[in-house]
Amino acid sequence: MSESPTIVEAWDPSIELNRRAGDLFQHAVSSSLELRSEVVNIGGATLLDAGSGSNAKSRPGPLGSLDAGVVLAKLCLGNMARVELVAAESDMLVDQAVMVRTDRPVEACLGGQYAGWPLSVGNYFAMASGPMRMLRGREEMLGHLGLSSTDRDSQTVAVGVLESDQLPGEEVIASIAEDCGIGTERLRLAIAPSTSIAGSVQVVARSIETALHKLHALDFDVTKVISGTGIAPLPPPAKPGDTIGGIGRTNDAMLYGAKVTVWVDADDASIDQVAAKVPSNTSADYGQPFAKIFKQYDYDFYRVDPMLFSPAVVTMVSLRSGRTWRCGGLNRDVLAVSFGMDT
Repeated sequence: MSESPTIVEAWDPSIELNRRAGDLFQHAVSSSLELRSEVVNIGGATLLDAGSGSNAKSRPGPLGSLDAGVVLAKLCLGNMARVELVAAESDMLVDQAVMVRTDRPVEACLGGQYAGWPLSVGNYFAMASGPMRMLRGREEMLGHLGLSSTDRDSQTVAVGVLESDQLPGEEVIASIAEDCGIGTERLRLAIAPSTSIAGSVQVVARSIETALHKLHALDFDVTKVISGTGIAPLPPPAKPGDTIGGIGRTNDAMLYGAKVTVWVDADDASIDQVAAKVPSNTSADYGQPFAKIFKQYDYDFYRVDPMLFSPAVVTMVSLRSGRTWRCGGLNRDVLAVSFGMDT
């Protein structure tokens, strides 16, 4: 007698990524001492403070750690990617780099990791990432890729990461929960500024995400990207309180030091049309440290050329023809200026 065929249920990224991230978050809470982080309850929500220091009680010195940064990066990705610290290449100037790899690049990087939620409530502002964005479902890109949630009731938790040096208040927590269509008790948030160790790791883990977002902006069908790897140098954190410096260094690690490889199930003609356009050096704003570029635009992200936000080097591998396209290059000089290093 033949066996009955296996029935494969439809896979909902918003459910799976939030569930996976929720499990990781719970483990991080139980390991907060090792992660040098504080667990805080605000308005019913559970927060893991890995760098803001707003509520530091028992640990001397800055909050956060390298391991906490890896955890935050995985939370952003819905725990659907590997993130680790590895030896950097010589042209990256530093000794450590953040390596990411995933076989669910669209869901993990664009559905989860992309910082597409500029969270603004009263005087509080933070860039919000993580799979909770799919529950909110207001971003045009999520709708275009079919990544907005269709079944909020089945969610046990909503998980996100905030890039900020201040903890949110109860009003902010209530607003996030309402936007995600859940109760505050089901909200799980991790927080760290870009000037912290953990925040630096979390931001620099976005190499694949930036390549995918650039491809999407170039009207390439990103659902054809099957797998991806990325590596970017881990910069020295900017001094506490220097938010612009922190944003500058982490962005420069990507724009001038990151290398991404994507495996693509697409015809050669469609890859030919975009491959040379993906790296950051195709932007008119390329060539200066990001903090300087940012200042020129009065610190308004939306005035910076959107084509700038991509890795320094992008390699596209065709799974159909076996051809490989490698474009762009690392920029050691700009990295040295940005990182404040003598070379």
